[in-house]
Amino acid sequence: MAYDLITMGRIGVDLYPLQTGVPLPQVTSFGKFLGGSATNVAVAAARLGRDAAVITRTGDDPFGTYLHEALREFGVDDRWVTPVPGLPTPVTFCEVFPPDDFPLYFYRRPKAPDLEIDAHELDLDAIREARVFWITGTGLSEEPSRTATLAALAHRARAGTTVFDLDWRPMFWSDPDAARPFYAEALKHTTVAVGNLDEVEVATGVRDPHAAARALLDAGVELAVVKQGPKGVLAVNSAGDSAEVPPLPVNVLNGLGAGDAFGGSLCHGLLAGWDLEKIMRHANAAGAIVASRLECSSAMPTPTEIEEALAAGAVR
Repeated sequence: MAYDLITMGRIGVDLYPLQTGVPLPQVTSFGKFLGGSATNVAVAAARLGRDAAVITRTGDDPFGTYLHEALREFGVDDRWVTPVPGLPTPVTFCEVFPPDDFPLYFYRRPKAPDLEIDAHELDLDAIREARVFWITGTGLSEEPSRTATLAALAHRARAGTTVFDLDWRPMFWSDPDAARPFYAEALKHTTVAVGNLDEVEVATGVRDPHAAARALLDAGVELAVVKQGPKGVLAVNSAGDSAEVPPLPVNVLNGLGAGDAFGGSLCHGLLAGWDLEKIMRHANAAGAIVASRLECSSAMPTPTEIEEALAAGAVR
């Protein structure tokens, strides 16, 4: 079976406060959700009807069991989600201060199991056969995940669509200069690069959206997607086509899952063969819908919800 999408990267438990505008010391109740960027992208694509799987690792503990149960509930294949004895499943807390302040607190010590993905355990044939393969910058931050990620990319050899989510998380690296050589190596093997302004600057050294998109294309990708926050999203491909789409108006509750919803919808649009502007409009709408909700994974929108938001011109 060839999957529509295989993602590779972070997984964990999101413990999000059920009170907004309240700092963590005063929060009294939390909701428990499946989390992790690459995993959420798979969930978002599955919600849109795609056959999706994720390659990652958990602790051998009750939280790990919960993540398997949640993946199955969301329709994401968990066959390549394996336990790492001795390491706890990561937990992530956040604070919710709408509209634009959502501090994250990662508990990934002594080491996150999803950084223990080993190249020798990969199903390289399945990776090569997937219509879309999605990797992240965090997967390059430590061994053995770094070698496994680059080995998967090399074996795939740019077959189908290979997406590099630039996913810059400064707490996982000593500094941007440490990341750049590995980002450059990954870009050689990918056809699509996607990131916000901070992330494209880490990858290219350039912050201007149009210049950064050109730098990503020069690095070898066929499509560069630059997310610009309130200014919307810019997409430029190697054929010279471009689309710059404004954000969809929304009352933001929690913006943390919006990028993952955008990613799942991006994959869906690429698989459907849509033109750049339609892909970006749908991805923007998907992200806006999730930004209007507290959680990430369980907030991923359906096709009907995206179409309704686009028809209304805003997230109601």
